[in-house]
Amino acid sequence: MPSKVKVVHIVTLLELGGAQRNTLFTVRCLNRNRFAPVLVCGPGGMLDGEAADAGAPVRFIPSLGRAVNPLSDARAFFQLRALLKEERPDIVHTHSSKAGILGRWAARAAGVPVILHTFHGFGFHREQKPWTRAAFVAAEKGTARISTALIFVSRANWEEARDRGIGREDRYRLIRSGVSLGPFRDLRRRRGPLSGLPLGSEARLITTIGPFKPQKNIRDFIRAAGAVAQRHSDVRFLVVGDGRGRGALEREIRRRGLGERVFLAGWRRDIPDVLARTDVFCLTSLWEGLPRALVEAMASGLPCVANDVDGCRDVLKDGVNGFLIPPGHPLTTADRLLRLLAEEGLAGAMGDRARAAIGPEFKIEGMVAAQERLYEESLVLQSR
Repeated sequence: MPSKVKVVHIVTLLELGGAQRNTLFTVRCLNRNRFAPVLVCGPGGMLDGEAADAGAPVRFIPSLGRAVNPLSDARAFFQLRALLKEERPDIVHTHSSKAGILGRWAARAAGVPVILHTFHGFGFHREQKPWTRAAFVAAEKGTARISTALIFVSRANWEEARDRGIGREDRYRLIRSGVSLGPFRDLRRRRGPLSGLPLGSEARLITTIGPFKPQKNIRDFIRAAGAVAQRHSDVRFLVVGDGRGRGALEREIRRRGLGERVFLAGWRRDIPDVLARTDVFCLTSLWEGLPRALVEAMASGLPCVANDVDGCRDVLKDGVNGFLIPPGHPLTTADRLLRLLAEEGLAGAMGDRARAAIGPEFKIEGMVAAQERLYEESLVLQSR
C-alpha cells in the first residue's frame, strides 16, 4: 500500500472567520486513507481549541502574527522552514496573506515539492496607500512564481490576480469557500425572541456579521441603520462579531442615539437561529474574498444588501437576487434596505432567487473533494 500523502496547512491565526473555519474543516475531513494532514498556525486564535479536535497534529509558530513586523516575520520564516524540514511534507497548502507569503517561501527553502496557496481575499486593497498596495502586489507576484497552483474562492479575485500579473492563469483553480448548506436551506422564518437579545416578536431585524476590523466597515452599517431607524420605529439592527474596534462602534451608536436599536451581540455560534429571525441581511465590507456570512444568508433565502466588492458580486446580481451598493455609500444602502422593508413581495422574490444562486459548488464537502483532486493532480505533475 502506498504511503500517505502528508499535507501541511499553514494559516496565520485561527480567528473566527471563513478562511480559518474552512481550513479546519479541510484538515478534519481529508481522506485519512490517502492524506495525513498537519495544521500549522500562530497561537492565540479563537479557534485554537477546535484545532485540537481536528484529528491531526497542530504545530504553533510563536512568531506568526497578523501584523507586518520585519523582525517577527523573519523569525517566523526560519521557524516555518525548520518545521517543514522536520515534517518533510509532500504538499504545503497556505492560507491568508501573511502565512501565504512566509509559508510558501519557507516551503521552497525546505524543498517541498508541491506548494499551493488559497486566496481567501487579498492582502492588498483600495484603502491602502499606493506604495503599500504596490509592495503587497509585488510580494504576491514574486511568490506566485514558486507556487504549483493558486486557488481562488471567487471569480472576481481570479480576474484581479490575472489583470495584475500574479502568477500564470493556467495554474489558477476556482474552489469555492464552502458552507454546510443544510442548516441554512432548511430554515423556517420565525418572529419570536432571540436568545440573549431584548427583541420583541413585533420587531423587524436587519443583521450583519463580521469582525470589528476596517475591512468589514461596520461603521457604515451603523450609519445606514441610523437612516432606516428614522423611518421605521419597529426595526432593530444586529451586529454579530467583535474585535478591537468595539469601543469606536459603541461611541458611534451612542452619538446617533441608537442605543436601544442597534445590538452588538459579540460572536455567536447559533447563526442559523440568527438568520431565521432576520428579515434582511446587510454587508458593508470594503473588500472580500467570498464572504461566508453572505453565502449563508443567501442560502437561508434572505434578501441581501451588500457592497459591490470582489466576491460579493460573484453571488449577488444587483436588482435580481439582492442589491449591490458602491462602497462608502451608507445612505444608498439605507435606501435599498428601506425598499426591501416596504415591498414584501420584492423581498420574498429576491430571497428566493438568492437561495437558488447558492448551488452545489458552495457545499463544504465539495470544497474538500476539489482540494483532494488538486492535490492528486499536482503530485502527478510534479513527478513528471
